[in-house]
Amino acid sequence: MHWYLLDSRPTASADNMAWDEALLEAAPRLGQPVLRFYGWTEPAATFGYFQKFAEVGRMTKLRPLIRRPTGGGLVPHDVDWTYSLAFPAGDPWHALKAVESYRRVHEWIQAAFARAGVATELAPCCRKEVPGQCFIGAEQFDVLWQGRKIAGAAQRRTRDGLLIQGSIQPPSGLSRSEFEKAFREAARTQWGVEWRTFAAEAALIERVFELAREKYSRRDYNERR
Repeated sequence: MHWYLLDSRPTASADNMAWDEALLEAAPRLGQPVLRFYGWTEPAATFGYFQKFAEVGRMTKLRPLIRRPTGGGLVPHDVDWTYSLAFPAGDPWHALKAVESYRRVHEWIQAAFARAGVATELAPCCRKEVPGQCFIGAEQFDVLWQGRKIAGAAQRRTRDGLLIQGSIQPPSGLSRSEFEKAFREAARTQWGVEWRTFAAEAALIERVFELAREKYSRRDYNERR
């Protein structure tokens, strides 16, 4: 079993959201899961597809403020590590209920932290202190470090596949490269994943540019509700 690995350089906010949506659209054609690690060229924040722009705008001073293709709450992208996973519809992950895929991805993250020598736990239940903000409080199965939430995720399922977008607020003393290596190795151990470097074809890259230009960089889209 092989999965694709796409290690993106730091990218503009609109481009990051466009890449993830384009990978979800392309999932049936690609036929295998894609893991994308990515960063941000500037401090920014993203918010869930169903949230109201005016409300999240009062929660943070970070700009730009971009509507994600997934649900969930407001996520700051000033010091976090971000990743996405795109699964085609025939993959077992796509058949999972939302709570099951949420738990599975965070068990994976927990295993990666353990490999890197960092002890974490999964939140046993909800502890929402400020509704609408992803990293204040915790949902069930979020990853906790010393009682603080350090990893959350949001999802979107379509007929094409499943998209998971995740954010990690890293604990001290761990490098990103060390964590990403542990993340890949945990998948190899748990599910027998063999990683292949993902090379995007021209049509996919053009779709990313189109989504960034016509959707995620547009004020009328981000402020639509």
